[in-house]
Amino acid sequence: MKILSPFLAPFLAGLLFGLGLCLGGMTQPQKVLGFLDLAGGWDPSLAFVMAGAVSIAFVAFRFLAGRERSLNGAPLALPQASAIDARLLGGAALFGIGWGLAGFCPAPALVGLGFLSPGALLFIVAMAAGMILVDALSTVSAPEPATEDA
Repeated sequence: MKILSPFLAPFLAGLLFGLGLCLGGMTQPQKVLGFLDLAGGWDPSLAFVMAGAVSIAFVAFRFLAGRERSLNGAPLALPQASAIDARLLGGAALFGIGWGLAGFCPAPALVGLGFLSPGALLFIVAMAAGMILVDALSTVSAPEPATEDA
């Protein structure tokens, strides 16, 4: 049973998420940097936003765990990976460094772009360049798939 069109559901989810980021102040880099400044004027409000997001995600993933299809009827492709490897740790470290330097992560930067924030634009350009670089390096260093001779 389809509840919403395949285009309306993601739009509404994104709109709700963006409004939540705005209300939580997460589109303001100084708010994020204040959370990361443990030695100065630490601002704990981001921890409450994170706790709310993790709680909602926890419930949503439990709800979806036994389902094969979304409420729209589309197949679900939930993450299956559970390994903590060098690629995951390296990506997390780069994410944290970027977050600490710029005060943005991808979603708030996209919302900031909607507000014509020059910092958000710079962050998104740098993020896109990094994604292109990682993709190029991954294809260069990826092993060739094994082929079976007939």
